[in-house]
Amino acid sequence: MTPPHTVPTAPLTVATVQATPTPGDVAGNALTAADLVRRAGDQGARVAVLPELFLCAYHPPSLAADPAGTDVAAGSAGEVADPRLDPLRAAAREAGVTALVGAAARHPDGRRTIAALVVDRTGAVRVGYDKQQLWGDERELFSAGDRGATLLVDDWRLGLGICYDGCFPEHGRAAALDGAHGYLCPSGYLAGSEHRRDLYYAARALDNTMFVVFANAVGGVDPWRFNGGAAIYDPQGRVLARGADDGTEVLVATLDPAALAATRAAHSMLADRPPNQGGTRVSMSG
Repeated sequence: MTPPHTVPTAPLTVATVQATPTPGDVAGNALTAADLVRRAGDQGARVAVLPELFLCAYHPPSLAADPAGTDVAAGSAGEVADPRLDPLRAAAREAGVTALVGAAARHPDGRRTIAALVVDRTGAVRVGYDKQQLWGDERELFSAGDRGATLLVDDWRLGLGICYDGCFPEHGRAAALDGAHGYLCPSGYLAGSEHRRDLYYAARALDNTMFVVFANAVGGVDPWRFNGGAAIYDPQGRVLARGADDGTEVLVATLDPAALAATRAAHSMLADRPPNQGGTRVSMSG
């Protein structure tokens, strides 16, 4: 198979965020997101990843009760013009940060998706990716996305996933086979899931010899109480930064292309992977 794309030429500083949004308050949460993006920029980040559904909060009762108030409308090309996001647009533009923030998106065909919005350094907002693997009761509120996505920042290729997507090795692998150097995962892990939270994304990093940036919500009220632990992993799955299980944090790390190249030279699974992994299987008795 074709090896992954050439590694980037310069480091990229990224931020992962854990914070507590207010259920249903898109305007207020956009203001909070703007502050968090500025904090990331002040620490030198060029990319900031905020949690899943951050703009409306991951709170199914609110999402079911007020879809019109909790959704943002996407245009035919994925553009989002919602004026409630203006503070976030301004923050990204002024801080020079590309932000990835979770939202409930309403598409022109009526589909409602769990989306990762990309707010670029000019302040433009668009749907970058729609969650493909819906978890549990999410299927009652949302439609699944039908494609993967890769975000290009400088010469870094960053695959996009949302929470449960990262529990499927195939999802991260698809990003890596598209040449991703990193994998950005806005998420919403509930209290009690710490073991899985800390295992899945480290595994995706090592599986695919790529950096992983995991953002998570924190706080809230049971049964919708989230456990933080936002983290950035190197291409061997080692922690570069990790948040506590509670409290707001903006965590920053620099993704080093030399570390990426060294890992891929020493652990060449992507280049060595057969095109028909597994092939024909034979059953036998023992």
